[in-house]
Amino acid sequence: MLIESFVIIGLTREGRKFRPSDWCDRLSGVMSAFGAEKKMRYSPYVRPAATKTGEKCVIVDKRLYELEPLAYNFLVNFAKDNDLQVEPLGENA
Repeated sequence: MLIESFVIIGLTREGRKFRPSDWCDRLSGVMSAFGAEKKMRYSPYVRPAATKTGEKCVIVDKRLYELEPLAYNFLVNFAKDNDLQVEPLGENA
């Protein structure tokens, strides 16, 4: 298995939008934590974003694998199970 940073894009390989529309917030929320001020903070390793074309996505930093390989594998399998587009990110992701 190649360990790399990647982005999960909210489009299936056939180009259909993934639903529900807040999927990237929900998925990122699974990896979030509540700080002392009782506000949710997204993990620096898993965060919602949007592509240049406006598609919702989730950015996954490869450093997550070093800290929690099961979480990293969960995200890889989430993309596979839902037939979502995945693109590798460069070293500075």
